[in-house]
Amino acid sequence: MILQTIEMCDCTDKKVLIRVDFNVPVKDGKVGDDTRIQAALPTINALLDKGASLIVMSHFGRPKGQKNPEFSMAPIARRFEELLGKKVMLAQDVIGPEVEAAVKALKKGDVLLLENVRFYAQEEANDPEFAKTLASYADLYVNDAFGTAHRAHASTEGVAHFLPSYAGLLIEKEVKFMAPLLSNPEKPFVAIIGGSKVSSKISVLESLLKTCDTIVIGGGMAYTFLAVQGHAIGKSLVEEEYKETAASFLKQAEKRNVRVILPVDHLCGSEFDEKTKAVIVDGADIPENLIGMDIGPKTVKLITDALNGVKSIVWNGPMGVFEFDTFAQGTLAVAKALASSDAVTVVGGGDSVAAINKFDLADKISHVSTGGGASLEFLEGKTLPGIKALEKQA
Repeated sequence: MILQTIEMCDCTDKKVLIRVDFNVPVKDGKVGDDTRIQAALPTINALLDKGASLIVMSHFGRPKGQKNPEFSMAPIARRFEELLGKKVMLAQDVIGPEVEAAVKALKKGDVLLLENVRFYAQEEANDPEFAKTLASYADLYVNDAFGTAHRAHASTEGVAHFLPSYAGLLIEKEVKFMAPLLSNPEKPFVAIIGGSKVSSKISVLESLLKTCDTIVIGGGMAYTFLAVQGHAIGKSLVEEEYKETAASFLKQAEKRNVRVILPVDHLCGSEFDEKTKAVIVDGADIPENLIGMDIGPKTVKLITDALNGVKSIVWNGPMGVFEFDTFAQGTLAVAKALASSDAVTVVGGGDSVAAINKFDLADKISHVSTGGGASLEFLEGKTLPGIKALEKQA
């Protein structure tokens, strides 16, 4: 996969339409976590340094194709301006004569942020006329919103049909770290996959079988695999309809000589509740009155030992009920193990990223992905429409 990147374009005195992912938490009119805004700044500054003026677009929340003040970009514009260190003008709409006038008045180095693109149903419908209107504002298009690259929307894929299109630095970095994991990773290669359900991760597991040496399975979905192996799982989560799928996966792994690590002990509770008392179960079988909530200390050691001397690690999904502090230890132990590893480490998925950030370990990870759903689909080997639109044509 070879992308057309911003290094390849001449932006001098040109208007650049750039799609970013500024879908950030906002409370009481203030941005909470501004990580996504900060992640877009290198591309934005690079384009400004090249002599461009920018028309920036993003979605925020789920306004369902309706103009809703609750989902206005206004508080995000204020934080964006603070972080960028220069004036950011906020358009009062996405399309229309006022926006056209604001775009026309742009001078070299100016930054205009459009209102929420999802105020229009045509955005998610990838309406060609809507995309064409957006494209009419600029000379070039840059996509740096990896978090929405798996969606074929007007601002992520549609506009690429009407303008010369390039990948921003963030998307370029995401592809640089993620693509080799599916084609030619440095070996040994270990994947750590967690989360609550087999149904949401089985495609990733099956895709990683092609390149992995070891796959660690944790989180709620591990209990379905343990049940298939004949272990008692107490009151733990199990997807009956995915037992055959889990059994098939284990057979495929054995056939391909891929080691699969499942929990050998557990941290359990009597109820799925934050205040439930933690009980260590020293074995793979869980008593009938308990629920598996996290991996136990023996499993933590099994995982950390498996990471010794490896060259590549990808982690997606927590090892337990991470949102309950009592049952976050397994997830945090994995986070620390990745941070101390000499391997190329790639972390994707909201809870895995949250664990990395909670322990302030992001700077010790080779790459922390900004896209939950997008990174998941990338690891499944799916074509992401927003990325496909940026591929260099032979």
